[in-house]
Amino acid sequence: MSSLYQQPVLTVSDPEIFNKVKSAVEVSFSSSRVADFLKSLERSKLRIRDFESVLGKGNLGAATEAEYNKMGNSDQGQIRELYLASLEQIAPELREKFFKLYAYY
Repeated sequence: MSSLYQQPVLTVSDPEIFNKVKSAVEVSFSSSRVADFLKSLERSKLRIRDFESVLGKGNLGAATEAEYNKMGNSDQGQIRELYLASLEQIAPELREKFFKLYAYY
């Protein structure tokens, strides 16, 4: 018997919409696009952890907010978790370069 905590697997109510939004998040944080994504947040004067503002300003793609809003609460929660986990995976040198995005003030 393993005592390691395993995150429960949550079912997705609408896989098609969920995967579109998930893909938009993953593309934004992909190694080839992440610097441009961070620059867009900087230009928009957004804090990286303010997911709703980032989404609402179109930084994750023009149609992503509308798709996200079609999703149920559980699916939205999974997307927010993915987004927040992704921003913590950004390389330290990029995080340092864009430190204001990560600052709490």
